[in-house]
Parts: sequence; C-alpha cells; structure tokens
Amino acid sequence: MSLLTDQNSRDADTVSKNSAHEEMNSVHEFRTHNCGQLRADNIGQFVRLSGWIHNKRDHGGVLFIDLRDHYGLTQVVIYPDRAFLKKIAHLTKETVICFDGLLAKRSDENINNKLPTGEVELVADSFTVLSESAQTPFAVFPEDPIPEEMRLEYRFLDLRRKKPHNNIVLRSKVISHIRKMMSDMGFDEFQTPILTSSSPEGARDYLVPSRVHPGHFYALPQAPQQFKQLLMVAGFDRYFQIAPCFRDEDARADRSPGEFYQLDIEMSFVTQEDIFAPVEKLLHNVFTTFSDWKTDQLPFERIPYRESMLKYGTDKPDLRIPLEIHDVSELFLNSGFKIFSNTVKEGGVVRAIPVKNIASKSRAFFDRMVEFAQSKGSQGLAYLVWSDSAVKGPVAKFLQADTLEQLADRFGITDGDVVFFVSNTEQVASKIAGEIRVHLGEVLEIIEKDVYRFCWITDYPMYEYNQDLKKIDFSHNPFSMPQGGMDALDNKDPLEINAYQYDIVCNGVELSSGAIRNHRPEIMYKAFEIAGYPKEEVDERFGALIKAFRYGAPPHGGIAPGIDRIIMLLTNEPNIREVVAFPMNQKAQDLMMNAPGAVTEKQLRELHIKSIPVS
Repeated sequence: MSLLTDQNSRDADTVSKNSAHEEMNSVHEFRTHNCGQLRADNIGQFVRLSGWIHNKRDHGGVLFIDLRDHYGLTQVVIYPDRAFLKKIAHLTKETVICFDGLLAKRSDENINNKLPTGEVELVADSFTVLSESAQTPFAVFPEDPIPEEMRLEYRFLDLRRKKPHNNIVLRSKVISHIRKMMSDMGFDEFQTPILTSSSPEGARDYLVPSRVHPGHFYALPQAPQQFKQLLMVAGFDRYFQIAPCFRDEDARADRSPGEFYQLDIEMSFVTQEDIFAPVEKLLHNVFTTFSDWKTDQLPFERIPYRESMLKYGTDKPDLRIPLEIHDVSELFLNSGFKIFSNTVKEGGVVRAIPVKNIASKSRAFFDRMVEFAQSKGSQGLAYLVWSDSAVKGPVAKFLQADTLEQLADRFGITDGDVVFFVSNTEQVASKIAGEIRVHLGEVLEIIEKDVYRFCWITDYPMYEYNQDLKKIDFSHNPFSMPQGGMDALDNKDPLEINAYQYDIVCNGVELSSGAIRNHRPEIMYKAFEIAGYPKEEVDERFGALIKAFRYGAPPHGGIAPGIDRIIMLLTNEPNIREVVAFPMNQKAQDLMMNAPGAVTEKQLRELHIKSIPVS
C-alpha cells in the first residue's frame, strides 16, 4: 500500500526526491529502518519510519517531531512549505504515524550527542496516520511522577516510558542469558505442571475447581518442588526451568502478590558445594554482564545461620554495611545496670553494636536512634560514648570501670566511638539489633555503594519450637536432609539438629532458598514424626514422592533463585513491581484487566460451586 502524499508539498524540481518517491512502492509498508538505527552513513537515503509521536517542538514555523519506537528516537523535521505541517502540528502525542523522506545531516548546533541518532534527521515529504491517540491520562514524556494506581491501570502506557520499558527489555535479556548459561553447564530444561495438587509450601494455595470432578480442586504450584525431585528419581541429572510460581500471600517491596518466576534448579548425586558451584558461576556472570557495579569474586562467603543471626541480626545480611553485632551478655551478668543483668540472669542476652567516629553527633541524633529502636519493639536503646577520654551516655553511671575497660578492649574503642546496646530474649534482641544495624548504615550513609555483596547462609536448624502451638515444627524446608541423617534424628535434641539447607543473599535480599533433599523414606517418616506428622498423613500429602523414593532415589538437591529479585537488584529498583511487565497492586488486584472479577452463575454451576456473600 503506497502512502497518501500531498502532491502540492513535493519539490518537483528535486531529482533526488523524485528518485526517492520512485522507490516507495518497492519498500516495506511501514518502515525501512527502526527509530534507533539511522546514522550518518545513511544520509541521503530514502527512509520510511513508523512510530509514536514522542514530542513536538515548533521553532519558527519549522516543526520537529521526536518519533519513538521500541528501538529509540529519530528526529523528524517538517518545513513550512509542507502543506501537511498544520495537520501534524495538531496531532496528539502518542499518535502512531508513518513518515517518508530523505535522511539529512543535522546542522552542527542541532546535533544531539545524547542520542545514537543525534547526527541525523528525517526531512518529511509525506506521512500517514496509522492510529490517532486520544489524550493520555498522563504524559509518557516527560516522565513525571504518576500515582501507582494510575500507572497500573494504564500499564500499557506506563511501559512506553523509557525506564519501565528498559527494565522489561533487560528482564528478557537476562532470562535469555540465563537459559544459555544453564544449557552450557549441562542442564536440561523441562516444564512441570501448572495444575497440580495442594501441598504445604509455607503459603496459601490458589485453588482451581474441577468441572469433571465435583468437589475437588487443583492447586496452582507454589513451586515445582516435588516435580523436580521426581525428575531426579526418573533418572534426569541436571534440570532447570524458568518456572512460574503461585502463592496467595501479601505483597512486599521485594515480593509480588500472586505470582512470580524463579530459576528452578535440581541436580542428582551432589553435595551442598556441588550446588553452590554452578549457581555462583551463573550469578557472578549475570551480575557482571548486566551491571557495571562491582561484584564479589568467587567463591562467595559462607556464613552459618547462627553466626549470621548473631553478627547481623538476620539471615539476610547486607554485607555492604561495615557494622557487626556482638554478644556481650557475660559482661553485664553481674554489672551494676540491673535491667541488663536481670535480663541475662533470666536467659536473655545483651547485644552490642560498636560504631566508629560518631561521638560528635548531636543529642537529637541519639534521641532519634532511641525512637527508632522503640518503633521496632525495644523498650529503649542504651549507648555509651567515648569522648575526651571519658565515657558518657545514659547507662555509663551504672557500669563499673572494669566493665567499661573490657568493652573498650574488646572493640578497640578510641575517642569518638559509640557502642549501642539492645537487651531482650535472644530472638527479639537479634531482630531489633539487626534493624538498628541497617538503620545506622542508612542514616550514617556508610553503606558501600555500587557493589553487589553475596553470601551463602548455611546450616539452618532443622526444627524450631512453635510457641503458639507449643510443639516442635520445621523451621525451613521439610524436604531437607538432616545433617547426621537417621542417627541425628534418633539421638539428638531436635532443636540442635542442623539441615543441609542454604540461602543465597545479595545486598540484604534473599535470592533463593535451597537444600540437599531427604531422599530416604525412613528418614523422611522420622523427620515428619518429630514435627507431629504421622506416617499416614505423610503418605497422603506426599504420596507420589514417598512412592518414588521406594524405587531407588539418587541423593539430590537444588535451589531456585528468584528472577524478579535478580532484575530488581540489577536495575536498582526499590520495588519489584518495577521489573514485572503486568504486576498486581499491593491488594493482589490487576487494575488493568479488572482481576479478580465476578463470574456468571452459569460458570459457577458448571464447576459445582456456590458463591457465598461475606456478611
């Protein structure tokens, strides 16, 4: 189809333009090039471009159009002798339009070195409006702040903006890169079912009613956990999948409600270190390929769980913060500060966070730190300040000289240093101290910049005590192999048993949990028995896995790094919704598609279910 051309606008005397128009019927209907492709080498060529009107500028009767497509921007110039100038001038931004013309060199003063196409411009000779745009509810350009609800309702417009558009393109490139690396490392990609049975994975299932089996439901997989283990039992050796996972859980900044994607991995005949090696190689390669930030060299640091909880107050430590937490309970056991000494005598702990060279901070700074600690559940925040060869602070008068001296020796204290203290039960003190550590990193601006700091958290406890139910419960992953096997389950205190479980963490973000699996039926029955599950319940809930293990299962293990979180870190975005093409809001609603939505009575009858209004 040839383009509609205003005959009066043509320069009949320009031979080059006549020659260009002779080419029109032999070129593609919509474009000869994309909007990010043209360079100085193309000057003088006939060009046809299609795209969105990104911006318009009128300079003394000469109209400049920034034409945008997926690949970039090209400037289109329309001179006053073109009869269609006024018509185009009245078109709204985001109208899709096609231009024909010759490519020209920009004048020296108009060259835009910020654009790859900044040396050239298309001199428009004809045009066709391919799709006129209504007035948009917000501007695609410039990229001003927009309420999130509006962004999600008009996500197709939001994704035209440069930053979110580039985030989704990066996501595609990273996934493609991961697939190639996994194949190069000998992994095979397999797909596992989306409609499956419900199983406890730590979150609520999304249930799908069966039409042909009234009263029965499928569940969308929280993860392909059992399927990937069954693949190992089936004799496959190295599996991976970019797997969709579905969990009915609340949103967080680093967690999408409803669905997410993970790089699901499982390997046979492996130890924990055999899992770490390819995952480290992959993550190091991805982060060095797609970011210019510094990335930790291999191997990544290994930190046992209990050490991480002590030193960082969390099993997701941000190693960019040069502060550590220390246990000083024994120093306060018989101290004059009764609040701390009594807590220690009752089984609690005292945790200290030494910080260098902040004694000169104002009283208001320390008051704000106390308020922050209280907002996190602490009764207060004790601190000592070493300044002018003296020790000051709210608790200094309660402490003997030898206690102060021991603290100074332990932490290498010099004038200008401060030590903060938290006292409570071990679990509560760890959590509060961990949050204070991160807050200090932020307010003191001492978090290392432009770097990815990775670590493995290892040796998770197999069990924990559930205070609410007053029983022993699994602490992490019930399918994990206990360290020490059956002997440990038979002879050790369950709360002292570690599992072959591990997390990979980057900059305080948990990318994945994984484990060496429990592949022995007798060990699995015993492990679940300790957590209060009788053999019959294990058979009912995990029947396929138990049955498979009876027919010879290899030692195996795996992990599943989150794709969304990897992209979130690579783009330095604070919220995971910025790296998902069509995310839900915090209430698990798709505002663009109006999901979840009502269904008809006919649909409900077909599924043999009834909707009951909430009173």
